Amino acid sequence: MSSEVSRGRLAPIASEEFRRACGRYATGVTVATVLDARGRPHGLTVNSFTSVSLVPPLVLICLGQNVTVIDAFRAAEFFGINVLAADQQDLADRFARKGVDRFADVSWRRGKTGAPLIAGVVATLECSVRQRIPCGDHDIFAGEVVHSHVHHDGSPLLFYASGYRKLLP
Repeated sequence: MSSEVSRGRLAPIASEEFRRACGRYATGVTVATVLDARGRPHGLTVNSFTSVSLVPPLVLICLGQNVTVIDAFRAAEFFGINVLAADQQDLADRFARKGVDRFADVSWRRGKTGAPLIAGVVATLECSVRQRIPCGDHDIFAGEVVHSHVHHDGSPLLFYASGYRKLLP
């Protein structure tokens, strides 16, 4: 190995190539939600969600530092994860849009922690913010799952190669 490689001095790859390579990893699609200090719901489509630990039950999400709702997440004690069903692509698109009321005409309720939980999703998790770590151009939120519920065993919405996918039967 050259000394340049071992010292980590290689130039980073182009962001487009990085996105293309990472896009070859299939992910589930979730909507992360939070209430702001005034009790208004906020949320955004997130596919950077993963479980971290069973004991205690921990998950993480990664949110861009420039997303419009980042301050609400940074200030919140709790957040929700809504695992979208295969037929909820419209919700994924809605919560990915900028400049709209993402919760307009969306059926939701406050969970036990107050986190907004969307109707009709495959599963919901309510999380207590355990840690926030600024990393690159994102914030990593580690949350301890304090409540969860599987609503139905339907197929989840998947994202792969810049498009929505479904599980094959």
